[in-house]
Amino acid sequence: MLQYILRRLGMMFVIVFGSSFLAYNLQAYSSDPLSVFGESTVENKEYLILQMTRELQLDVPPPIRYFSWLRGIVSGLWGDFDMGLTRMKLPVFEVIAQALPVTVKLVITSTFLAIILGISVGMITAIRQYSRFDYSMTFISFLLFSLPVFWVAVLLKEFMAIQFNDFLVDPTIPPLTIVMFAAVFGLILAGFVGGAKLQFFSILGGATLFAAGLLSFVSATQWFIKPSLGIFGVSFLAFCNAAIVIQLISGIDSKKGRTTGFGTALAVAILYFPLQALMSADASFMNVLAIFAITISAGCAIGYFVSTIDRRVYLRIGFFTALISTVPIIVDRFMREFSDYLNSDAVSGRPVPTLGQSNDLLTDEQIGNFWVSGLDTALHLVLPTIALTLISFAGYIRFSRGSLLEVLNMDYIRTARAKGLSERTVVVRHGMRNAMLPLTTILVNDFAGLFGGAIITEGVFAWKGMGRLFNDALTGYDLNLFMGVFIISATLTVMANFVADLLYGVVDPRIRIRK
Repeated sequence: MLQYILRRLGMMFVIVFGSSFLAYNLQAYSSDPLSVFGESTVENKEYLILQMTRELQLDVPPPIRYFSWLRGIVSGLWGDFDMGLTRMKLPVFEVIAQALPVTVKLVITSTFLAIILGISVGMITAIRQYSRFDYSMTFISFLLFSLPVFWVAVLLKEFMAIQFNDFLVDPTIPPLTIVMFAAVFGLILAGFVGGAKLQFFSILGGATLFAAGLLSFVSATQWFIKPSLGIFGVSFLAFCNAAIVIQLISGIDSKKGRTTGFGTALAVAILYFPLQALMSADASFMNVLAIFAITISAGCAIGYFVSTIDRRVYLRIGFFTALISTVPIIVDRFMREFSDYLNSDAVSGRPVPTLGQSNDLLTDEQIGNFWVSGLDTALHLVLPTIALTLISFAGYIRFSRGSLLEVLNMDYIRTARAKGLSERTVVVRHGMRNAMLPLTTILVNDFAGLFGGAIITEGVFAWKGMGRLFNDALTGYDLNLFMGVFIISATLTVMANFVADLLYGVVDPRIRIRK
């Protein structure tokens, strides 16, 4: 194993070195910083040209300049790391250090949402092949996959920011809109569940009435101005999450599984009020971790004592039920700050922003409030996250659907069914785990690739992330900044491939690293 890791690290070094050498020279030969003086009529034109030539070492051949730049990178091995200066005389490392966290927030949020939603929906469409739900998701995925991200971003700014902010002036939903949204929700849920015609229309009618009643309630109570889940909303979501987790892990027909899952959901609901003590205005991220630690401990304890046989199954049910059910408690706390945030001078009744990654007009008191500052960050994340998630989500649906369909046609799946295993066990334990193997490379590489920056999305929403830096480096002939962004993206890409190879052994134990 050690030999394999050392061999791969050596290959990674060669790949990064070769790609950076090519990128540096291609960019150096294709760009001409002196072109800005082509039509200049200033008197000291020759002096300015000479000054820029000396500053950027344009009189030195690009291959030699590359090794001069590389020396600063290699010097990091003994603590003298140097990526050079930008055209604005700023250290490249400091500029990237400011932009990278901005991109990280966007990347982590959008990528994880796309992975979770895309793979989940893709797996379900594979299981429900040729159903109404499969046809609907196939149409939606191809539609989203073909849409240009800049057009999606502009539509989001118009309908989810500008018009939604206008709607908050009088947040009353017209009856016709309620009927239309309720009918669409009913069709989606009925198509998702499927079944015979009687079951389909029963679910359609029930879901439509439920959605219509819920929308009428939020419209009548002005919920959009003062949103909150409360103990009832948190409890309802906790029990819904428990039902899903139980079905996936042990099956809803398992008595001990139901005891663990619904018992954990009840424990989370009971802990709702005691946990409020950890959610004061001066809370921190450590408080949030403490909340998750408390609820997960309760869920694992329930799973541990429910049964002494096959205890790991019930521990997983308790763990995941508590993990997912705690999220609404945190979201509810952020919601309670929305009304004051909406009416503050910094927001002026328009909470969904279209530009930037934070509101610079917030007071020191608001910035010091963990929940207000977190709410501000979340609202700025909404639009760019949705834009990136929609495009990636469509791709993951197709990849995961195709991967699971291929696995379900394997001989060992037919053997598992012939042995009498339940369909849930065949699909979840045997099918999905093996279907994840070809998806591993795609997931890890997509995650690493996005660290290079979502150039178009960051440009539309005026985010100062890695994509914005990369674009500025190209348009401003800033070779050092270009190489700083490139070397980070290249390193993360080869590291992602290495991690993907190691994950193969985790996803499929049959794979072993050979010397």
